[in-house]
Amino acid sequence: MIQIKNLNLNIKGHLILSDVNMTMQKGKIYGLVGNNGSGKTMLMKCICGFIHPTSGEVIVNDEVIGRDADYIKDAGIIIENPGFIPYYSGMKNLRMLSEINGTADKTKIRETMEICGLNPELKLPVKKYSLGMRQRLGIAQAIMEEQSVLILDEPMNGLDKEGVAAIRELLLKMKEQGRLIILASHNREDIDVLCDEVFEVEKGKIREIIKGELIEYENFANTTR
Repeated sequence: MIQIKNLNLNIKGHLILSDVNMTMQKGKIYGLVGNNGSGKTMLMKCICGFIHPTSGEVIVNDEVIGRDADYIKDAGIIIENPGFIPYYSGMKNLRMLSEINGTADKTKIRETMEICGLNPELKLPVKKYSLGMRQRLGIAQAIMEEQSVLILDEPMNGLDKEGVAAIRELLLKMKEQGRLIILASHNREDIDVLCDEVFEVEKGKIREIIKGELIEYENFANTTR
């Protein structure tokens, strides 16, 4: 479970997040929507522990991030552009990452790459990957260790229609397995199809979108941060 209590984030005199309160449970997908610069990515970074709030708390499984734990544990994360060593293949990049925790062996990495639509035998260096291939590799690194929490910032960015459908199916299956998934997307269909609860972030403030409420998603399609 993730609890956010009275979270405020102020950077260089600018209020980025204001009095954010949320509770998120396993077995659900939570959507974050909002215009560019609204605070979605900063909220995700606070949950992960990459940025510490000015005040308030992020509590993950009874641990306060930044006090009891430096970073969120057992989480697969995509925030902004996934970073890889450009002159190594996708398989080699994932194998190197897997050595940090030692929880994903070569067989598991191969299976995960195939699930994400990548060929584990491909020797092409990541620097020559297309945007869609790089995004698939980012998703693979986020899920290969079967983390209980997934934090995904625009995970469908650069994917073709078939890729989007495959990743949606994968995320729904993971929800059924009891994962807690936080998803930010500018694509309204991603939000409609995947999310159990949706929160709109606007000028650092957050409110839950009630199911059935008419909402205008002004900048959803084909936009990036």
